[in-house]
Amino acid sequence: MEQHHTLAHVLRQEQLRYTNQRQAVWDEIKSTDAHRDAEEIYMALRQDNISVSRATVYRTIEVLVKYKLINKIDIGDGRSRYEHANNTEHHDHLICTNCGKILEFVDESVEELQCDIAKKYGFKLDYHIHQLFGLCKKCK
Repeated sequence: MEQHHTLAHVLRQEQLRYTNQRQAVWDEIKSTDAHRDAEEIYMALRQDNISVSRATVYRTIEVLVKYKLINKIDIGDGRSRYEHANNTEHHDHLICTNCGKILEFVDESVEELQCDIAKKYGFKLDYHIHQLFGLCKKCK
């Protein structure tokens, strides 16, 4: 129920109507930990026989990114991927430049090093995006 309220709130902030289609986009994104592009999200909704336009999917995704309810991931191939940000622990990404596979990881030594570097330069960190590009085991 709280997610519904959150979506309704951000839509109201953007002066957009709350609709079942926009709720379906949000629900679809939250339904998996996969990193999918907007077209994959749209196709998943269509496969579930949910009547929604591409424009609604793209517009809803833009709002969800703006309000940090989902994370936008750029892996360098021109197609942004999205993952839900709700109730997820901070993590970083390993991205295969051949097949596009995305692996999530958390490494406390990397987190500590980032904090140490920021402190050294008198910088206050708000957030960071750490992505490492290379070849996965299968593609190597």
